[in-house]
Amino acid sequence: MLRLTWVQPEDLIGHELRQASQDGREPSAVAARWRAAGGPEAPLTAGASPTPASPYLRLLATDLLDELADLPSTLADDEPTDLTRIKSLCPDWPGTADNRPAPRGQSCRWGDGGPPARAKPRVGEGGRDGTPQTPGCATRPRAAHPAGLEAAWLGRAVGCLLGKPVEKLPLTGIRQLARATGNWPLTTYFTAHGVPEDLLTRYPWNRRSAATSLAENIDGMPEDDDLNYPLLALLVLQRHGRAFTPTDVARVWLDELPAGRAFTAERVAYRNLLSGLEPPLTARRHNPFREWIGALIRADVHGWTNPGDPAAAAEQAHRDATLTHTANGVYAAMFTAAVIATAATGDHDVHACLRTGLTVVPPRSRLARAVHRAVRLAHEHTDFDTVVDVLHDTYAATHHWVHSVPNTALIAAALTHADGDFTGSVCRAVSGGWDTDSNGATAGSIAALLAGSPRALPERWTAPLKNRLATSVGDFHGTGFDTLARLTHLEATRP
Repeated sequence: MLRLTWVQPEDLIGHELRQASQDGREPSAVAARWRAAGGPEAPLTAGASPTPASPYLRLLATDLLDELADLPSTLADDEPTDLTRIKSLCPDWPGTADNRPAPRGQSCRWGDGGPPARAKPRVGEGGRDGTPQTPGCATRPRAAHPAGLEAAWLGRAVGCLLGKPVEKLPLTGIRQLARATGNWPLTTYFTAHGVPEDLLTRYPWNRRSAATSLAENIDGMPEDDDLNYPLLALLVLQRHGRAFTPTDVARVWLDELPAGRAFTAERVAYRNLLSGLEPPLTARRHNPFREWIGALIRADVHGWTNPGDPAAAAEQAHRDATLTHTANGVYAAMFTAAVIATAATGDHDVHACLRTGLTVVPPRSRLARAVHRAVRLAHEHTDFDTVVDVLHDTYAATHHWVHSVPNTALIAAALTHADGDFTGSVCRAVSGGWDTDSNGATAGSIAALLAGSPRALPERWTAPLKNRLATSVGDFHGTGFDTLARLTHLEATRP
């Protein structure tokens, strides 16, 4: 029997009950009716429960999903999805590229070659003692150099690939598998060589990824949604320009994204599109995953193509995200895009980039509080395992492992603790568990962009990728990261 994941009503209801308890609704009466009828809990890791529900339970789940959607939220005022309301809550919303003043004592009279180059100190692997750098003139931001964009694409791929074999595993399993091969703290890709069979029985590698993402099996970058979505975002910009709408994003998806390559919120939104719904209703209709990590992993291109303009990057990310997400799911994408847009100029360290990212997030939102807490923990503890343990103690029991709030917090903690160093950032992000490949990808993108060049990334990470990407999106299968960087640079420089 075909068990379609992430869309069956009886599998959605448990997730929606948890979502309601997080976003300020009172779901206890609905939860009692579901449990009294024999309804199951939400699947812990998979997208579908192991056995189908009865027709009665499926109908009941559909009705209860509608009831939950009508419940009022006590957090609505602090966590809007509308962009105008988001801006109204952000007192430090960044200015646009055309109206921000230059830092005191700096001239904005750049020559044709852009602002003067700034000597950038090398950061040792694993370091965490850097200080903020003086920002450059912000009135005429230059496009990120193709070499920096190539590094960012490579960094995203490396981080994703590192996290793929341990996706869905508990934190204990990740640590034990790495320790079994002397790779803890993480310094390189996972391997099965030397791992005891009984340990693999308890903590098996991700079955879809082990064949292509363990060190001994890597032969180019295998397909992953964490790379598919940046490709789709690039297509959106190529076809519709910077003024694209959520409907334009939907059209590109329907044309280029196979339905089986979409998961969680994206799959529900895809289903909603095929049912005749339009954005932003596609993000809300029977979509308990609307605050999960899916919009965050689509945000990189919006930052890469708006260097020095975090406001524009965040607004682009918002239009993309609202096809599938609401509130904190949208904020995670906006935060990431703003961080990357700030990093893309080469004028800021990772700490300044993260601070800028928070300026586009409503300060009383759950995401803002989580990121602030994570950054503070990263500064307070020299042992990153301690930071991770505190984050898991705080969020693991109440949030799904793909939820945007704990995952964004972990990414911010990893980047902070590693001081933006590439190896330190991706290894910390993956070692923290939860959505390991997505967290590694985003941390890798940001840290590699800060590094500025593919040559700044250790060859042990990049050589196995062979400058080749596998994908089912558009005509990109087999494309090199250098080509993707050139295509991205074209969009970054397009008026």
